[in-house]
Amino acid sequence: MKTIIPSEIPIPKLHHYLLGAVGPRPIAFASTIDKDGNRNLAPFSFFNVFSANPPILIFSPSRSGRTGETKHTHDNVKEVAEVVINIVNYSMVHQMSLASSPYPKGVDEFTKSGFTPIESLTVKPWRVKESPVQIECEVIEVKELGELGGAGNLIICKVKCIHIDEAILDANEEIDQTKIDQVARMGGNWYCRAHGEALFEVQKPLTTIGIGIDALPDHIRFSKILTGNHLGQLGNLEHLPTEEKITEVKNSVDVNTNKEELAIELINKGEVEKALCLLL
Repeated sequence: MKTIIPSEIPIPKLHHYLLGAVGPRPIAFASTIDKDGNRNLAPFSFFNVFSANPPILIFSPSRSGRTGETKHTHDNVKEVAEVVINIVNYSMVHQMSLASSPYPKGVDEFTKSGFTPIESLTVKPWRVKESPVQIECEVIEVKELGELGGAGNLIICKVKCIHIDEAILDANEEIDQTKIDQVARMGGNWYCRAHGEALFEVQKPLTTIGIGIDALPDHIRFSKILTGNHLGQLGNLEHLPTEEKITEVKNSVDVNTNKEELAIELINKGEVEKALCLLL
């Protein structure tokens, strides 16, 4: 295990490790204007949602690691305290990347990247028509973390209005994760796409309390075949199966069957209690 002490390595190297380790990161494609009304559009992957009541998003346009200069987005929100955060999907990722080019101040990235600007409802900056979700925000605080290259600047935004492409909604009027086709940043030049087989569900234990892995017998906990994910699903059951249930399941299986391998198949199909019956 390699151990890194941030103060003992150069900032570019630290930046590489941090961005390579912390990912995938959602992308805030931020639209701002300066005091003269000039448009700016730039992506930032230091971004997330931090509260629903009040609705708060935070993103961070860091100072340039080479020059220490602040980004135009940072400068703009200090002049006009508003921003539109446009969510990025796969169909717009290359245009978004083009908009991240270090164009001089005053150059309109909407024009350079070919995106369509549309007027916002509650703020002055323009929205990106091609984005599946456009979030109009008031900037309530700018927290500057340092004055040297690589220092972050937290742009704390209160959501005023959200626009959602109806094509990505499901029958319950919620965003369908299989339709939004989002992309996220990884380290270096790498991105990832939340689409197809990359998506999977894990049921949240919001109202249930699992028995825990510690409640499983040692021969299950220390199995050389079962993985941590398998054990996590077994430990998420609310109670151990009854003796009657265990007998019923075991009697339904050929005695020559490899019970651990069959249990894994059952877990993968969502039949977790049945799998545990086989293993007990």
